Amino acid sequence: MITKSKYPILEFDDNKTAKLNPTSFAHQSFETDKLIITFFPEVMDKLAEEGKIILERTIGGENPVLIYRFSNDDILITLGQVGSPACAGNLDLFHAMGITKVMFCGGGGVLDKNIEVGQVLVVDGAIRDEGFSYHYIEPSRYIYTNPETTENIVKYLENNSIPYIRGLTWTTDAMFRETADIIAQRKEEGAKIVEMEQAGCIAVSQFRGFAYGALIYGGDDVSQDEWSNRGWRSREGIRYDLVALCKRLVKIL
Repeated sequence: MITKSKYPILEFDDNKTAKLNPTSFAHQSFETDKLIITFFPEVMDKLAEEGKIILERTIGGENPVLIYRFSNDDILITLGQVGSPACAGNLDLFHAMGITKVMFCGGGGVLDKNIEVGQVLVVDGAIRDEGFSYHYIEPSRYIYTNPETTENIVKYLENNSIPYIRGLTWTTDAMFRETADIIAQRKEEGAKIVEMEQAGCIAVSQFRGFAYGALIYGGDDVSQDEWSNRGWRSREGIRYDLVALCKRLVKIL
């Protein structure tokens, strides 16, 4: 049933079946239910060079998606695409192909200068400042990860003395519209990092009912008068280690 609204994005249909469903494209299921989505292409290249991942499958289309498998484990890994429609849309397809445990690792702009480059945020939820999630979960200001899944991640980090912070992200569609006033408002609401995928990915995991967790590391700084890159894309060691950590975490979701 459709909930009517003055604004199209707030009109929500709770019908689980659409005209076009991911199961229509899931012609062959994966042999594992575990997947890592990463935004670190250089880490993927290094893992391939080291022989630690091998190409499992190419999902064709105008923008083919390459799925790799770890050579020593039943875990898949793929490079995420920017924005909820691409990243979370693919996630819906992956679930239709048998994926039920997902760890996401990427970077995001910090809203607080005290969050250091490389500091890991365990995502508790997201401020829904995008459009994709509103087609999966009825309108709300916030969307949250599954508490049990997130607590499993936190427990592992604490048991292994891995430092972390936890909290909300701010998911936006428009990276060039992060104005000073909106940044200040999102920070006041509790967001620690801004990114472009979490609200959508969390919404898909809720709608389809599978385990999803995310680690976002502190990248560029959008909290100051002038934007600072902070060299966040060149932190190869941090990014490599974060993928290795997600490989361990996805097993306990």
